[in-house]
Amino acid sequence: MSLYNLHTHKYTNDANTIELVNQYPWEFVAGIPHFSIGIHPWYIEESRLASDLKMIEEKLPLPECLALGECGLDKRIEIPMALQTEVFEKQITLAEKYQKPLVLHLVAAYQELIAIHKKRNISVPVILHGFSKNEQTAKQLLDCGFYLSFGKYLLRNPDLASVFQSVPNDRFFLETDTIEETLREVYEKASIVKNLKLSELKILVENNWSKVFKK
Repeated sequence: MSLYNLHTHKYTNDANTIELVNQYPWEFVAGIPHFSIGIHPWYIEESRLASDLKMIEEKLPLPECLALGECGLDKRIEIPMALQTEVFEKQITLAEKYQKPLVLHLVAAYQELIAIHKKRNISVPVILHGFSKNEQTAKQLLDCGFYLSFGKYLLRNPDLASVFQSVPNDRFFLETDTIEETLREVYEKASIVKNLKLSELKILVENNWSKVFKK
């Protein structure tokens, strides 16, 4: 049974892994079997915005494109929140148009996300990658119907174990993002925290993947 990597910046071409490879519109690489494409808030360039959105819209209909992302909001960078929000909402519109899930980068802007979700009534699945916050924040996001993806912080922050335990088994994903550790190491840690056999965990993640990505 395959392992499923919700978010990675490195295509490994591992026959035993299904990986959602993050792509940016300004440096798109063809030939990757499964990818997401989006404008990360760190890399918003107003002079390039129209062409970036055009490229995203060209790629979203492709069967290889499983999601729009990573996109989102980050309060700890200098790019104004008004601009970040404008770009984020334009990408939400595209995700809705092509019915593709959203993979989010979110830093210190959880209430803003919840407000946007309520305002727009987002209909596509929303996945927060690299989740690292507390149970209260997790519950607020889960109550909105969002999914949470765990990776680096599950391996490195012991306090996150109780948070991961609290997430329903039909609402989580696993990922590597940019870490050196392998996806299998993330799965092994997750199975210990959830008190599941590795084989049981694999089935859960595969079911979640099938539900969200229709694959």
